[in-house]
Amino acid sequence: MRHRLIDLTDGQTVLSGATSGRKLLSALIAVTPSSEAPTPAFLDFTAIEIATASFLREAVVGFRDYARQSLRNVYPAVANLGPAVAEELDFFVRARGDVMWCCELGSGDTVINAWLVGELDPAQRSTFEAAIELGDITAPELAARFAGQRIGPTAWNNRLSALATKGLLVERKQGKTKSFSPLLEIA
Repeated sequence: MRHRLIDLTDGQTVLSGATSGRKLLSALIAVTPSSEAPTPAFLDFTAIEIATASFLREAVVGFRDYARQSLRNVYPAVANLGPAVAEELDFFVRARGDVMWCCELGSGDTVINAWLVGELDPAQRSTFEAAIELGDITAPELAARFAGQRIGPTAWNNRLSALATKGLLVERKQGKTKSFSPLLEIA
């Protein structure tokens, strides 16, 4: 699903302030259906020239956090950022020790290029890199594969779950075990 922000903000190209961000958050919640299957929800910034940190906090990070808590199969990602918006988002998420998916979208919501903005701590970074390399994984599989690191399945599961909470990995239940896979592919 793709949410064109220019359409949800009455054509505004400069998005600023916490109040405007909360207004967009309400609109995003209203137009986002729940999903039975894991689904990316692209927040499309096409034609948006500027977005302030306070706006991004309330609208973008607010929506990501809402979706990950209340819409279990909806995974927000930011799309088609202009340079000024990309710089502001990267600065903001780094300052709070956070990270988000960004991408360029083509027609039909095809992801052309994907990357992360922000920064993961070293433990989460290595777990994320393993997920990118291996694809669909479980905590017991990571514990076995990286047995020399002496990290047990519980610690791997905690790392994988933290990445899923940030919307970087898709979480699926397989009986009593959860599997995790990257939401997008890094180009």
